[in-house]
Amino acid sequence: CMGLMMQPYWSPGVRHPGLEGKGALIGFGDVHTRAHVYRAILEGLAYELKLGFDTIEKRTGKTIKHLRVSGGGSQSDSAMQLTADIFGMPAYRPHTYEASGLGAAINCAVGLGVYPNHAVASEAMTHLGDEFIPIEANIQLYKRLYNEVYLKMYERLKPLYQSIQDITGYPAR
Repeated sequence: CMGLMMQPYWSPGVRHPGLEGKGALIGFGDVHTRAHVYRAILEGLAYELKLGFDTIEKRTGKTIKHLRVSGGGSQSDSAMQLTADIFGMPAYRPHTYEASGLGAAINCAVGLGVYPNHAVASEAMTHLGDEFIPIEANIQLYKRLYNEVYLKMYERLKPLYQSIQDITGYPAR
């Protein structure tokens, strides 16, 4: 995104650091347009998901082998491609983006005895949709941005976030 980086800490849904965390946009210049800001938001969300992904692998000692993306964002080919590029692995879109409804249907099918267990029900009721293959040049670019910039943003901005909280009282402690 031409050096534009977004830290997506604007709601309780994405808030690993702490209550003082805020959304931040850095690297903004006169060449950036609304499209760049939108893309930076998508990239910031994907970086934060990657941080969670890396944390899960580190804590469990297991390698995650498949990346499935569902929900509203999975409807965007651009979001799916940048997710594959940032994670450095193929990203798959399921046949339906309404994964919570599908999960409920799977639970019902098992509960009603249509399938003997969740594994069999999941196999029968879920199907892969489109596959997005990471682009090597993009993998290398995103890897550097993630490691050299994104992972350092929060710690560098944390004192400023705390000052904002102290001055404004938001969010309340």
